[in-house]
Amino acid sequence: MPPAEVLPLVFDGVGLEAGGEWLLHDLCFRLDTGPCSVILGPNGAGKTLTLRLCNGLILPSRGRIRWAGSGGGDPAAARALVFQRPVLLRRSAAANVDYPLRLRGVARRERERRCEEVLEATGLAPIAQRPARKLSVGQQHRLALARVWALRPQVLFLDEPAASLDPAASRSLEAAIHVIRKEGTKIVMTTHDLGQAKRMSDEVLFLHRGRLLEQTPAEQFWQEPRTAEAKGFLRGEVL
Repeated sequence: MPPAEVLPLVFDGVGLEAGGEWLLHDLCFRLDTGPCSVILGPNGAGKTLTLRLCNGLILPSRGRIRWAGSGGGDPAAARALVFQRPVLLRRSAAANVDYPLRLRGVARRERERRCEEVLEATGLAPIAQRPARKLSVGQQHRLALARVWALRPQVLFLDEPAASLDPAASRSLEAAIHVIRKEGTKIVMTTHDLGQAKRMSDEVLFLHRGRLLEQTPAEQFWQEPRTAEAKGFLRGEVL
């Protein structure tokens, strides 16, 4: 039986306060199954905080976050987050993929099948037995992606997945993300790389100073964003 659907994810008037300062203000948006949602904005706009709220790592100070799927699925089991700097275990690449599957109680043969599948798809199969922490930065990023992909999340949150990668490593990572999308996983990601955002996005959420100014289909955003702030951001202006 397929897992119960957990999407859409709805933010209803969500705010986040810390140390007497409001970092996010009245966020209202909905993330649906299908499109790749890219969150853009200048430094300090609140992109990573929004991802952490989506993934339940922090709780809002105001408003409501709800998974509105009709199937009654467990959002915690259906979502995954890959951080900008992946944390890898002191064991082989293959063992890094296998470990969370064992924690989920996945049978050995199925674990082996999934490990082989995701390592092959991310181009890591030839180095599956190498120590994970001795891989290149690009390989480590792909391994972090393979590790969560093996869990078959319905929603995958990616925080600057190609940060510090050279163009070739970045394109390899994007190719792996495209394969995950084709299998039906919803992708929500942040990036400072506008070229990558154009290649990956189906819709754009634009944040500025902790406020959501736009949630716009990608083609429209790149051609003619609605707000002056977004237009300035695309021109490279300091906001």
